[in-house]
Amino acid sequence: MGLTRTSIQLRNPVRPEQAALQVLALADTGAMYLCLPLDVAAQLGLSELERRDVTLADGSRRLVPYGGPVEVRFGNRRCFVGAMLMGDEVQLGAIPMDDLDLVIQPLTRTVVVNPASPDMPSSRA
Repeated sequence: MGLTRTSIQLRNPVRPEQAALQVLALADTGAMYLCLPLDVAAQLGLSELERRDVTLADGSRRLVPYGGPVEVRFGNRRCFVGAMLMGDEVQLGAIPMDDLDLVIQPLTRTVVVNPASPDMPSSRA
């Protein structure tokens, strides 16, 4: 299918006066969390809350900083999540994508709001 990237806004809700960041994120349904490079986390004013044991795509494990909260916006949707502070690009994992009710269109390799619920996110509780 190839890689899919999309534009999202990130904001630190603890600092409402601070402007949101518009970033290009890798939409990765094989990952669970939002992952932010350290420079993006610093721009948002995030700090490490704790360390988490993470299994990477190659099967290796490492302790990585975890911070938040982060407000993620896409179109008419938003969610609040924690983030793994690691990597060299913003990665939008399955948890924030599910919370935002986003889907990947395989033919166009684009991220879109779920066509079944265009007006607001839908989920199971």
